[in-house]
Amino acid sequence: MDGVGGAAVFFFCGPGGAHVMRACRCLFILLLFLHGGLVTVEAFTGTYGINYGRIADNIPPPATVVAYLKEAKIKNARIYDADHSVLEAFKGSGLELVVGIPNEYLKNMSTNEDQAVNWIKENVQAYLPDTHIRGIAVGNEVLGGSDQELAEALYGAIRNVYNALSKLQLTDVIEVLTPHSQAVFDNSYPPSSCTFKENVLQYMKPILDLFSKAGSPFFINTYPFLSYQSDPKNIDINYALFLPNRGVYDAKAGLHYDNMFDAQIDAAYAALEAAGYEEMEIRVSETGWASKGDEDETGATAQNARTYNYNLLKRLAKKRGTPRRPKMVVKAYVFALFNEDLKPGPGSERHYGLLKADGSIAYDIGFSGLTPSHASSSLLSLEVLVLRCFVQKFRTIVGRRFERGTTLFARCCIAYFCCKFKGWLSQWM
Repeated sequence: MDGVGGAAVFFFCGPGGAHVMRACRCLFILLLFLHGGLVTVEAFTGTYGINYGRIADNIPPPATVVAYLKEAKIKNARIYDADHSVLEAFKGSGLELVVGIPNEYLKNMSTNEDQAVNWIKENVQAYLPDTHIRGIAVGNEVLGGSDQELAEALYGAIRNVYNALSKLQLTDVIEVLTPHSQAVFDNSYPPSSCTFKENVLQYMKPILDLFSKAGSPFFINTYPFLSYQSDPKNIDINYALFLPNRGVYDAKAGLHYDNMFDAQIDAAYAALEAAGYEEMEIRVSETGWASKGDEDETGATAQNARTYNYNLLKRLAKKRGTPRRPKMVVKAYVFALFNEDLKPGPGSERHYGLLKADGSIAYDIGFSGLTPSHASSSLLSLEVLVLRCFVQKFRTIVGRRFERGTTLFARCCIAYFCCKFKGWLSQWM
């Protein structure tokens, strides 16, 4: 009997075989059920994710980072490029990933659709479906800045990326996005009075038209920390940190706000409404609080950072909307996973991380996998590799790859009896 055949007999007839057979029958039923209908792709699982920036020379390798995220039960991540080592590390993890096209690519991509097609083939399509790439962020905080040529190129780049996704039949799998800063808004107080700046609206309108057609959300970077830092005398820090406070009453809308995070989101909704896009969803692409900064950066302390991020997660866990959009559940990417020691700018830019460079926590906000020591995460990385090895063995035994769209469910079943019979499996492998 050949090696594969022998392994198959042992797999189904060895110790614990009856349990494995039952699990496989469940898996088979799931596969049949999914094969008969459409598989819905979730672009964002749950209500929170993490920004995984890598402008640093001392952070852990991507495989270890994936282990951190899985242990902490963080299901969504966003990177600012499409680094292949990261895409490989996320392969088979089940984590939902948004990749980015850096600003320096936009001008060329805006005039060359073939370049967009080639970029997607090389950096996205080549990793599907095992790496769950669910979005492409085209540029970052382009509008409202000082680079006029870049602003003029943004829509063309977004259009060509969307057309490329359409040509490659990926529009049902991957969203096209672009994150904006608060600089795109004119008057944001009170929230209901917010509008887009006139010099921004001319570039924003065609983007919003395309996003309406594509069903893409409006990505906004929301930082109560920066607002508080700019005017600490007139902004109650408790309002910025989700702590008890008098709040702010928007008389025009008849709405009361007990935290700045919700107010900033509703200001963006008001701007979208004023521009004619009442139905568009807003998703927070970045929000966080610096744990340290320069002497003149008021409020940048570890205690404030912990308070903000801890209360933010509590708020997101409630799965509710804002006063202006109570039925539209707020979803947000926390900024950021690591302190990035090579980031330019003020000191705060290098101290937004939930984790220090060695993988230990900068402060505890309740993520179970982000522990004071990274030793447990190193062990987890080994276990993830073992599980991946088992998945490959299972595929070999079955004799074919799983159907696209069923991979996540299949791995969930495999992971279940991997854990249940961990001791037996370790002997078999």
